[in-house]
Amino acid sequence: MTEPLWQLSAVELQRRFRERSLTPLAAAQACLARLDAVNPKVNAVIARRDSAFLAEAQAATRRHAQGKPLSGIDGVPLTVKDSLFTADQPTTWGTPALRDFTADHDETAVGRARAAGALLLGKTNVPEFALEGYTANPLFGVTRNPWNPVLTPGGSSGGAVAAVACGMAPLAIGQDGGGSIRRPASHAGVVGLKPSLSAVPREHVLPSLLLDFEVIGPLTRSVADARLLFAVMRGPSPLDRSSLAAAHAAATPRVAGPLRILYVERFGSAPLDREIAASVGAAVEHLSALGHRVEAGALPLDLGFYAEAWPQIGQIGLARLFQQHPAWEAQASQKYRDMAEQGRRLSAPRLWQILEHVKQLRRDTVPLFRHIDAIVLPSAAALPWTAEAAFPTHIDGQEVGPRGHAVYTGWVNAAGLPALALPCAPSREGLPIGMQVVGPYGSDDQLLDLGAAYEAAHPWAHRWPDLEHT
Repeated sequence: MTEPLWQLSAVELQRRFRERSLTPLAAAQACLARLDAVNPKVNAVIARRDSAFLAEAQAATRRHAQGKPLSGIDGVPLTVKDSLFTADQPTTWGTPALRDFTADHDETAVGRARAAGALLLGKTNVPEFALEGYTANPLFGVTRNPWNPVLTPGGSSGGAVAAVACGMAPLAIGQDGGGSIRRPASHAGVVGLKPSLSAVPREHVLPSLLLDFEVIGPLTRSVADARLLFAVMRGPSPLDRSSLAAAHAAATPRVAGPLRILYVERFGSAPLDREIAASVGAAVEHLSALGHRVEAGALPLDLGFYAEAWPQIGQIGLARLFQQHPAWEAQASQKYRDMAEQGRRLSAPRLWQILEHVKQLRRDTVPLFRHIDAIVLPSAAALPWTAEAAFPTHIDGQEVGPRGHAVYTGWVNAAGLPALALPCAPSREGLPIGMQVVGPYGSDDQLLDLGAAYEAAHPWAHRWPDLEHT
């Protein structure tokens, strides 16, 4: 039986384009047909550009016929998260005030992907202002998990992971400000790279609500595909000076031989779903079997400050946003107006204190990685929960608050470190589970190497959700 074209990876599409057994136009048409078939069940893609998409596929087909592809992703379908500017489609951020807003420019990462020949299928759904760990908003409604549409794919890149998981496009550009690539990747069974701070420059962007924590990264079904997309998005830009430091750090030689890995199963008394603990623990044993030196232990960083400070960062960010754009606040959902009001009550010294703690955390991670090469943790503390709910209220029988499911991810953003989310063995009911591998600043390629080796020994891309019978 012939494999459906929508199931082909970006790497495989490129191979077939080169050997002339498949054209980008045929691949694009297959992805559109898949979108028509499954998007009504999951609501991942909320804006389409079918005519332009097919015209660009025809142009890519001509380039490949001439033996002149623009890059390793030329002719490969791609989706973009609806919190990133696209010059020919609205960027709504999931909020009514921006329903018809279209930017003058692509965000840098999007522009680079398009210049490399990627075919933009459409935009993917986000929670309002991309601030939460599930995906729903007043404009486009709820996004659902392809593995069980009753449940959420997480957020805020929930639309992106759902599109990749069920084959609408092999590539997606996501955004991660506190785990918004890694946790949805774990809930949908896909790969997600949260790059080092500024490895992908940020230009032509919406206002940041989370300081400089928000980074752009790839979401794919394989590590090789993530590497392909990351390769065309990364690289310094003079308009983002911190990207110059990121490029310098990326030139650090990779570790030769086995890695020294610290496995952190849990954070203190914070609850962790037992199936996640078992799945990630088994994956860590697989890493050890690959020859890496793995030790289990606590994370040697003091993160207690962020339990209170993390929600305050978003509150301050919203307060500032609405100060600049009062009309946006007038149309925002009540919960975000309430958050902004809380932010207005916080003092400038409190923000300064937060900034000082962030700087100290970034300093503290430098000596940490003199003794280890990578840290493995769960990507999320909870399995996917009801799609309409912002967060699970209980984990392993314990009551939790809004970020109980998200305890493992935010510190990585604050520290500016790279992290690669990888699928592990699924739960008893077949729900995806993921782990994240965190490395020192600039070690993105080292993490991709590790992920590729793990994937080769324990592949997952053959798993597909059964949307036909849901």
